[in-house]
Amino acid sequence: MTQPQPLFRTLLLIDTERFSDRDDVQQGYLRRMLFGIVDRVLLSAGADPSLRQRADRGDAVMELIDPSVPLTDLLRALMKDAPGELHAVNRLAASSAQLRLRAVLATGFVHVDEFDGWVGTDLNNACRLLDGDPLRAALRERRDDYALCVSESVHTGIVAHGHLGIPKDEFHAITVPTKNGPMGAWLHGPLPRSQPAPHGGPAVPATPPAPSGLNFRGTNHGLVANQVQGDITFGGPGERR
Repeated sequence: MTQPQPLFRTLLLIDTERFSDRDDVQQGYLRRMLFGIVDRVLLSAGADPSLRQRADRGDAVMELIDPSVPLTDLLRALMKDAPGELHAVNRLAASSAQLRLRAVLATGFVHVDEFDGWVGTDLNNACRLLDGDPLRAALRERRDDYALCVSESVHTGIVAHGHLGIPKDEFHAITVPTKNGPMGAWLHGPLPRSQPAPHGGPAVPATPPAPSGLNFRGTNHGLVANQVQGDITFGGPGERR
């Protein structure tokens, strides 16, 4: 038996929100729309079918894309073309057949075996990003029916360098809790209102608490010669009097 060799590939994973809530007819329609959108977006980036392998996951699709396809072109297509294609489909669909998508772009090594099965830690990690709470929460709050995140490797190699059409300030660090520990990634667009802080820090609240009434802050060292020792602050933060 020949052991499969690891192949370095760009990994694209796209999943449909609340697919199992639809009936069989609606699911069939959503699948056709999903596959059409993915095909058109990848073709716009120069990834024709000869340069990619697809795995059908029912409500989701995974693509292994040849590294000869520029990652910058793929990311630009996912940032610009994918939302446009999705909008074009949804504007003609009934409310019960609206397609809402989560997408992950990553890179890494994948083993493709003789049964056409795919295995690899990098692929597993991309799946965890796709299924993670931060990306799900982001999509729930988006009105454009689409949420995209990229792996640390894509951010380090592409996003951080400010390539044309890929504004790095549109990406925000997120932390995805997994059974193997927290995993860092980068979300395109606004963060959900409440999410774990990047890279395992304390949780980020939805909005900071607003000061109300009269606040006394500072260190009270007691009374010395009828004087209070220590700083006294009234009002909001930064208002020392």
